[in-house]
Amino acid sequence: MKITRRTFIKNTGYVAIGFSMIPETVLSYESCGFEEVIMQDPRVKDWFQVLEDGRILIFTGKMELGQGIRIAIAQVAAEELNMDIDQVEVHLAETKTTPNEGYTAGSRSITQSAMNVRKAAATAADILLETASEKYNLQKQSLILQKGKILNKENGKAYSFPEVLQGKQIEAAIPSEIKLKRKSEYQLVGTPVPRKDILKMVTGEPVYVQDLRFPDMIHARVIRPPAYNSVLEEFKPEKAEKLSTIINIIRKNNFIGILAGDEYQAQKAKEILERDCKWSVPASLPQTDAWKDYIKEISSKSENVESTGNLNFRDNSVKAFYSKPYIMHGSIGPSCAVGFFDGDKLQIWTHSQGVYPLQGAVADLLNINEGKMQVTGVPGSGCYGHNAADDVSAEVAILALENPGKHIRLQWSRSDEHGWEPYGSAMLMELEGNLDKNGKINNWKYELWSDTHSTRPGGRKENLLPTSYYEGTRTGPSQGYLGGAYRNAQPYYTIQNKKIDAHFFEGPLRVSALRSLGAYANIFAIESFMDELAEKAGKDPLEFRLDHLTDQRAIDILNKLKEMTSNLHLAGNEGLGFAFSRYKNTDSYFGAAVKVSREKDQRIRIKNMWGVIDSGEVINPDGLKNQTEGGMIQSASWTMMEEVKFDKTHVTSLDWQDYPIFRIANIPHMEVQIIDRPYEPPLGAGEAAQGATSAAIVNAIYAATGQRVRDLPVKKTFSV
Repeated sequence: MKITRRTFIKNTGYVAIGFSMIPETVLSYESCGFEEVIMQDPRVKDWFQVLEDGRILIFTGKMELGQGIRIAIAQVAAEELNMDIDQVEVHLAETKTTPNEGYTAGSRSITQSAMNVRKAAATAADILLETASEKYNLQKQSLILQKGKILNKENGKAYSFPEVLQGKQIEAAIPSEIKLKRKSEYQLVGTPVPRKDILKMVTGEPVYVQDLRFPDMIHARVIRPPAYNSVLEEFKPEKAEKLSTIINIIRKNNFIGILAGDEYQAQKAKEILERDCKWSVPASLPQTDAWKDYIKEISSKSENVESTGNLNFRDNSVKAFYSKPYIMHGSIGPSCAVGFFDGDKLQIWTHSQGVYPLQGAVADLLNINEGKMQVTGVPGSGCYGHNAADDVSAEVAILALENPGKHIRLQWSRSDEHGWEPYGSAMLMELEGNLDKNGKINNWKYELWSDTHSTRPGGRKENLLPTSYYEGTRTGPSQGYLGGAYRNAQPYYTIQNKKIDAHFFEGPLRVSALRSLGAYANIFAIESFMDELAEKAGKDPLEFRLDHLTDQRAIDILNKLKEMTSNLHLAGNEGLGFAFSRYKNTDSYFGAAVKVSREKDQRIRIKNMWGVIDSGEVINPDGLKNQTEGGMIQSASWTMMEEVKFDKTHVTSLDWQDYPIFRIANIPHMEVQIIDRPYEPPLGAGEAAQGATSAAIVNAIYAATGQRVRDLPVKKTFSV
């Protein structure tokens, strides 16, 4: 009888064999950050399965967001097992199947999931050798792993993994100390192994959750109210119900959903209902141009982040005030999800970045036992942060329960996404500093104002958009994680006297996690201010930074930038700017240099961007370079032109005309160099470029024009 992959994975027999540790290249829980998640899923089989054809299936609780985590995880697994990359398959986050690794967020996919997989694969490698040694009465030292086989070096005979395991899986626990392959022997890790999904993307093959299709699938739409706090006052479904393929129009309190056999008619019904339904429209928002004063007025909590030494500003100090508006994720593809309820169990296909937290939140909303749910992660349009993926998934779950036995596909529109996603919080930053007689920073005072930077569902219904409309309540999201507001608010430079305070408000717009959280605004302000202090000291901005750094890896970043731009010629209308940061002050080091010009029509044009990144051990340099380039481009777009606008009742940035982003024509010539440190631990890199790129841009603008940009976006001050 042929054993399918599914049957093979479900095999309930396991091998559990003890093994001895060889004291070379050893990691411990403490030294390598052995994550809590691996303590919850401690067995090899939780991360690693041998398929019937000898390939390996790796389970990760992380999602593919476009960052290339799938290929990086495959590389570390294949490396430890001496396999070809094509012999390793990676299964993305899915409840009941993969480990619960929380969210794919915080630049932790390599440092957590990939390292956990590395430990599981290394454990499996040793157990496979030990098992073969015992099974065939061979010396373990005579056996090696090679291309998915266990090879006897003495006679050349090879044994497949399924043969050695007899169709079973490895139940043994992953130990606290693990023998890893010598880095000098690496063949895959540290090389630019190509991703397998790129060709499918560019040739239009099904890749994304938006591409999912099922037999007799029903298409859905949800009616959005005109404003956050609107209440449905008049419901008239009669005209929409006359469309030929309409199956049902569902209303519960302020939630209205449409089910149709034809997607065009679902959209047509939505347009009819948007005209025929009447809502209250309270004027609950401040004007866009008044938000800075407004958020200071409503700030209700404060926290001292750091106080060091004794501030003394009696001598000539420099003061500056910076601002960053609300900005959006702006995913190119609007959110989508598919749901199926068979009358007993509910399944959701989603591009949420946390399938387990989403499952808990939907179960809470619909009063469902989580044991009767399965949430399957499928890649969606790229997004670093909390967009509407969780919301559309909760909505499709509501609709699936109303129509059992059919797959329901809910697709959001561009205006849905722009108007209802959780934005990145607006922020204000106020700085004061002065210099000692040697031109070094003596005193540093930093205050920031911010809303939360995370209202992800976290297993709770309150943070799902449809909850308040479905339940008919006015309960808004919790204020969430406040610490993200002061991420990178503490300068990485050596400064004797410092005081950093954070002030928090619950603002008028829905906000949550956006790539780098508060670090983007904080680094923008700090690195802009470093240039202002350098000018006060009469020093070159790059040398001024070097004077305040003691970490050699940070110094190496700036010296590499200096080298990359040393032969640059600047015309009279051009300027060069620099900036540096270490993300979270614990993750990747990154430096940016930007050249801008002021064109004859007075527009500011970014002509060149250079980046240098140190992320410790690099798994896939092509992936790291792609992430860094992408982060720089996104940061440039935020910095130059992006701002969510609103009037007293609702958000008005509902399309690309009212919320423009960088297009291909805006992207300058770019060069990114990697400082690879293979014997250092890997560091999170996905958000490292955001802040420094922004500051380098505005510092370059000052160098070109003599005018400081302290309020983002740049288009408020200059044409772009």
